[in-house]
Amino acid sequence: MSTKRVESTQKANELIDRLREKHGTELMFHQSGGCCDGSAPMCFEVGDFMVGSRDVKVGEIHGCEFFMAPEQFEYMKNTHMTIDVVEGRGSSFSIEIPLGLRFITISRLFTTEEFENLEEIEVE
Repeated sequence: MSTKRVESTQKANELIDRLREKHGTELMFHQSGGCCDGSAPMCFEVGDFMVGSRDVKVGEIHGCEFFMAPEQFEYMKNTHMTIDVVEGRGSSFSIEIPLGLRFITISRLFTTEEFENLEEIEVE
């Protein structure tokens, strides 16, 4: 069984379901290393964010593709990411912000066994 690079908590899954219902469309995530909330995961309606030609698809959470900027992936390639939700209004363009909630990334280093069994990544 391969090791996932990114997973989500039940709380994050519930918010994703709520956002799908509210917006009536599929969603995707992108985590850059850029401005605003820095490297916070941002949720968009599919088609509202242009995935870059060098962006890396690191996996899926609750049926949503999850991408990273290549520089951010290089920095985090040895870490497992868990996407969770906290109260608060971040300063990003992510669609959950008006609800007074925000997605966050909790990361930890992979174990040796996990690292040896990582899922393949995709570059767009």
